[in-house]
Amino acid sequence: MKCRVCGQTASISLRSHKTAFCDTHFITFFEKRVATTIRRYRLIGETDRPVVAVSGGKDSLSLWLLLTKMGIAADGVYVDLGIGDYSRISLEKIKAVADRIGRKVHIFHVPDVFGRNISEVAKGLRRAPCSACGMIKRYVMNKVCMDKDYNLLLTGHNLDDEAAALFGNILYWKKEYLWKKDIALDAREGHLSRKAKPFFLCSEREVAAYAIMSGIDYIYEECPFSKGAKTITYKGILGGLEEASPGTKLMFVKGYLKELRGVKEAMHEDGRAGAESEEGFCPVCGYPSGGGECGFCRALQKFELPYSARFEEYG
Repeated sequence: MKCRVCGQTASISLRSHKTAFCDTHFITFFEKRVATTIRRYRLIGETDRPVVAVSGGKDSLSLWLLLTKMGIAADGVYVDLGIGDYSRISLEKIKAVADRIGRKVHIFHVPDVFGRNISEVAKGLRRAPCSACGMIKRYVMNKVCMDKDYNLLLTGHNLDDEAAALFGNILYWKKEYLWKKDIALDAREGHLSRKAKPFFLCSEREVAAYAIMSGIDYIYEECPFSKGAKTITYKGILGGLEEASPGTKLMFVKGYLKELRGVKEAMHEDGRAGAESEEGFCPVCGYPSGGGECGFCRALQKFELPYSARFEEYG
């Protein structure tokens, strides 16, 4: 197997693209694909001030490094869930990349604010750990954008993540989520930040290869609470389809994006566009809320804790 560009021994074969590359030319290929996605879908503008949601894994750290190489200045935001060695090692990996690219990261420590780790918070709220985690992360990431004047939140969600989520929404016909898996989401009410996913069309395998070839030291372990998640099952099913017919996942997600544009145009024409953005604000913190206190403030009240959303800044 030879590199398509230089003819040297290839390091990776991409069956979905019918090509293969050595390390150097794969990195170039990958970076050009991401740059094309950013440009085609207008994910990052010249006047944007983005922040990357980093976790210590391959996706977010690769995105952070790649943006820096593209000349896009982006800081990071990390939510420390207090999951023993997993959270400690994740933060070490994040700080190493922050040092490498010369950017800072805003760190929110769940144990410092709630006095307990995410598992204990979830138990007290009678919610699954992933549900409690998602609620806190959404709040914190939008909060740092509001407080630190970032207008764009970037995440490392990849093609496999999006295909699995889309597959699950279709499988159970979750119409309330079906048309919300866009490559970019606009800001709401002038408060919730814009969001974008530059790796939307890049497979998990491609991102992992980029991280390894770029010398990124990331945490290999998955979150301990992700075991048994349906998305892992969906990824396995889609992986089997991809093996039998390379390019299936990419066509699945690209087809969805095409259909989504039609749905949004139809909603705009009949006046439904933006209807869901009407909402109130939390009387405690001022955060957009569907009614009364937001989920974050209700969680603090559950534990009889005063409002706090403080960050540690590194770098």
